[in-house]
Amino acid sequence: MSGDGNSNARILVTGGAGFIGSALVWALNRRGYEDILVTDHLGSDEKWRNLVPLRYADYVDAEDLRWQIEDGGEGPGSFDYVYHLGACSATTEKDAAYLMRNNYGYTRMMAHWALETGARFVYASSAATYGDGCEGMNDGEADIGRLRPLNMYGYSKHLFDLHARREGFLESIIGLKYFNVFGPNENHKRDMRSVVNKAFAQIRETGRVELFKSYRDDYEDGMQMRDFLYVKDAVEMTIHLAETRSAGGLYNIGSGVANTWVDLAEAIFSALGEASRIDFVEMPELLREKYQYYTKASIEELRKTGFDREIFSLKSAVRDYVQGYLVEDLRLGDGE
Repeated sequence: MSGDGNSNARILVTGGAGFIGSALVWALNRRGYEDILVTDHLGSDEKWRNLVPLRYADYVDAEDLRWQIEDGGEGPGSFDYVYHLGACSATTEKDAAYLMRNNYGYTRMMAHWALETGARFVYASSAATYGDGCEGMNDGEADIGRLRPLNMYGYSKHLFDLHARREGFLESIIGLKYFNVFGPNENHKRDMRSVVNKAFAQIRETGRVELFKSYRDDYEDGMQMRDFLYVKDAVEMTIHLAETRSAGGLYNIGSGVANTWVDLAEAIFSALGEASRIDFVEMPELLREKYQYYTKASIEELRKTGFDREIFSLKSAVRDYVQGYLVEDLRLGDGE
């Protein structure tokens, strides 16, 4: 493992019961890290199940953490690493005030506190900050002010990127622009689950998969393209950047490859040993004007930091997810 990893390090993971957050804790456990404070907001869904196989020192509710920090006292203590992954990730969320408080305001508070206490601060930005991609998707570009997110979620993430640049934080912190991440521990995300997760359920129920039609002449139905990234790769990239102290700034977290939705669907059918049966359905009006037809992460900046690990191919990632987790309804860490 590259970087300055120390299994005795004290770590805070916000959103630690969520999809990428719990996968991160799992990956940290595999490296010997257990002195981890997990924070999240556990509602009435099944997100808590992601925590069951994991090893961590304590849990605190996200609002309690906010009060501890804002109180101005000792707060939750000192940490070597703060991974701030907690946020509302719904691209269809319309409550702009909520997104500003939860995604922008909370992240701003966490960043200032982490830097004041000497922690290495790593936070989740998003590929949604790139909007329709007309300004490119290159994390090496200096002028992030030219980006125009297509939804309020993307804007709430973009706003903190701008704040971090304005405050001069980007030299010492890590912002992660996650692309289309999929994999174990996302069951609780409901409508925001990956197409792999949703399609698996559709195939089990109907033997078929539904994909959105295209509403642009230059893309046939199902030929819209995404940079799909397996969550196991996403957390490897995340930890690498955190532990590479020479790294700082915004980094794309993606595979560097664009695949079509048809490619994805066919990989799912293949993992199940079934013939492909795809139906194209109307896209909801709410999404049509804000839909990204093409995403592909430029990951040269990540590679420059020394990340040389081989990335799962789409087919191998889907097979691992479907056969290793979805078929038996397992979480990361189950059976280990």
